[in-house]
Amino acid sequence: MRILPVLHFYNMLEFLQRPVVVTADVNLNIVALTLLGLLSRLWQLTYPRAVVFDEVYYGQYISFYMKRVFFLDGSGPPFGHMLLALGGYLGGFDGNFLWNRIGAEYSSNVPVWSLRLLPALAGALSVPMAYQILWELRFSHCAAMGAALLMLIENALITQSRLMLLESVLIFFNLLAVLSYLKFSNSQKHRPFSLSWWFWLTLTGVACSCAVGIKYVGVSTYLLVLGVAAVHAWHLIGDRTLSHVRVLCHLLARVAALVVVPVAMYLLFFYVHLMLLYRSGPHDQIMSSAFQASLEGGLARVTQGQPLEVAYGSQVTLKNAFGKPVPCWLHSHQSTYPMIYENGRGSSHQQQVTCYPFKDVNNWWIVKDPGRHRLEVSNPPRPVRHGDVVQLVHGMTTRFLNTHDVAAPLSPHSQEVSCYVDYNISMPAQNLWKLDIVNRDADTDIWKTILSEVRLVHLNTSAVLKPILSGEGSEASLALSQWRMLTVRTDDSEHKYSSTPLDWVTLDTNIAYWLHPRTSAQIHLLGNIVIWASAGLATVLYALLFFWYLLRRRRNICDLPEDCWLRWVLAGALCVGGWAVNYLPFFLMDKTLFLYHYLPALTFQILLLPVVLQHISDHLCRSQIQSSLFGALVVAWYSAACHVFNALRPLTYGDRSLSHSELRALRWKDSWDILIRKY
Repeated sequence: MRILPVLHFYNMLEFLQRPVVVTADVNLNIVALTLLGLLSRLWQLTYPRAVVFDEVYYGQYISFYMKRVFFLDGSGPPFGHMLLALGGYLGGFDGNFLWNRIGAEYSSNVPVWSLRLLPALAGALSVPMAYQILWELRFSHCAAMGAALLMLIENALITQSRLMLLESVLIFFNLLAVLSYLKFSNSQKHRPFSLSWWFWLTLTGVACSCAVGIKYVGVSTYLLVLGVAAVHAWHLIGDRTLSHVRVLCHLLARVAALVVVPVAMYLLFFYVHLMLLYRSGPHDQIMSSAFQASLEGGLARVTQGQPLEVAYGSQVTLKNAFGKPVPCWLHSHQSTYPMIYENGRGSSHQQQVTCYPFKDVNNWWIVKDPGRHRLEVSNPPRPVRHGDVVQLVHGMTTRFLNTHDVAAPLSPHSQEVSCYVDYNISMPAQNLWKLDIVNRDADTDIWKTILSEVRLVHLNTSAVLKPILSGEGSEASLALSQWRMLTVRTDDSEHKYSSTPLDWVTLDTNIAYWLHPRTSAQIHLLGNIVIWASAGLATVLYALLFFWYLLRRRRNICDLPEDCWLRWVLAGALCVGGWAVNYLPFFLMDKTLFLYHYLPALTFQILLLPVVLQHISDHLCRSQIQSSLFGALVVAWYSAACHVFNALRPLTYGDRSLSHSELRALRWKDSWDILIRKY
C-alpha cells in the first residue's frame, strides 16, 4: 500500500532532473522590419522642439485631459485624444502650455518625446504588420517584404507618424483589424472555436472599434471587414458538412465579436472620457444643463444652493434642448425688428427675440403669474406646474415674450417671436403661454430647474415656441427665426494647404508643417512620387485583370487555379476595397480636406502593389527570360523609390538646412528630374 506514493515521489525527482525546454519560431524578417520601423520613426523624435502644424490643435485637448477640464471635439470620438493624452501622462505633463500658434517653442515642462511616442510606435509597427498581412494572404515572403519596405520608405507616412497626430494610429488599427481577421479566417480552416480562433476574432472587433474611436472615417475599414466577414459567413451557412447548431454558434460568435464588442467599446470610450473630465470647461454649453451642473465649477457654482423647483417670480434662463444648429439661450435686447425687410415684407417693429449661443445678462427671464402683478417669489413659493398659463418677462427690458400672426424675418412660414412694445396701434399683446413639461414624472408635474424639458404653447395661436423649423402634431409650427444670427458665423475660407481628393491621387499638393525660425530647415508632408504613382497604376491593373479573369471564367476559361483565384479575389477585396472605402467618401464631404486624409487609403494601395507584381511574375511572364527582365525592372523600380526617399529625407525629418536651389529641386513637379539625373 505504500509503494504508490514512493513511485510518485521518484517520478517527480526524475521530472525535475530534466531541463525545461521552450521552443519558438522567430521570423527574423519581422524582427528586422520592426527594428527598421522603430529606427525610422523614433530617430530624433523630439526634433523639432516646437509646435508642428496640427499639434497646435491636439495639444489643447491633451492639456484639457491633464487638467481634467471637460471638452467635446465635434470632429471625432475621444479615443484618439485619450491615447495622445496617455503619452502626456506617462511623461508627467501638467498641461501648462499655451497652444496658440504653430512654431511656438515647447517649454521645458512639455515631454515632447512621450507625447509623440504613441503615434511613432503605431507608425513603426505598421511596417511589420504589412508584411504579416501579405503573408496571411498566402503571398510570398518576397512580396510581403516588398510591401513592408514600401511602408518603411514612404515619406508622408514617416512624417505623419513622427508628430503628435492621429493618422498613424488610425492606420495601425486599420491594419490590425485586417490582419486579425485574416489570422482568424486561417484559424477557421483548421481549429475553429480554439483559443487562438477566439483571440483573433475578438481582436478584430477590438481593432475595428479602436479605429472608429480614433476618427469617424475608421468606420470605413470596419464596414469593409464586416462585409468580408458577411460573405464568409454566407458561404459557411451553405456548408452542408456543418450541423445547424454548429452554424448557429459560428454566426453568434461573429455577431458577438464583430458587432457587440465594437459597440460596447465605442460607448466605453465616451464613458472613460466623461469620467476623466469632471471640471467645467469652454465646451460646457454643448451639453445639457443637467450635465453642466454635474461638472466641478461653472454652472454648478451658479446652481449651488438654488431651489430645485421653479416658482412664480423665479428668474430663469431657457436653453434649447435640441442643440441645433448650435446650443443657445432664449435672448432679447433693446433692438427692434426693422419696419421693412430687404425683400419688401413688413414686420411688427417689436423688440427682437433671438437664440443666443453665449451666456449673457439678456438671457434672463422672470416667470410671471398672469393674474398677479408681483414679479417676486411669494412666501411660501408657488411652484409652476404642467399646464399652467404663464407670462415670461425679459429681465433687462421688462417686456413680455410675445407672438402674433406676423411672418418671422428669416422663416416666413413661421410666426415672429418678439417682446411686446405698445405702439398704441391695433396690435394688442398676445403674451400668454401654456407650459408643457415634456419629460415630467408620473408622480409630479412641477417645473424643475435643469431637469425639466419644457415647451411653451402660445395660448392664442396654439403655436409652439421651439428652436426647430418643424411642426408637431396638429399644432402650428413656430420657430425662432434668429438661428442664423449675425453673431454666429462660419469661416468658409479655404485653408491655404487644403486640397481636393483628386489632388491626392496625382500628388499635386503638399503641406508645409514647420519652418525653422532662423534657418531654411523645414518639414513638409510629401509623398514618395514613385510609390504613389506605382500604387495608383497597380490599382488600375488589378481592376482590369480582375474583370478580364471574371469574363473568361464566365466562359468557363479558368486562367488561374481555384486557390490562386480565391486568393486574388480576397486580396483585391481587402486592398482595393480598403482603398476605395477610405478614399471615395471624401468626395461627398463638405469640409476642408488635406493631403493626410489620403494616407489610410494609400496604405491599402501599398499593400496591393506587391500583390500585382507577384501576380505578373507568376502568371503573366511566360518564359524565364521574361521573368528575369521583369525582376530586374522591379529591382530598378525599388531603387528609384529608395532614391526619392533619400532625396526627400531633409524635408521629412527637417534636420538639415537646404539651399534655394535644393528646395526648388524638391518641388513635386520637379521630382521626376531627380530620377532623370540619377538614371
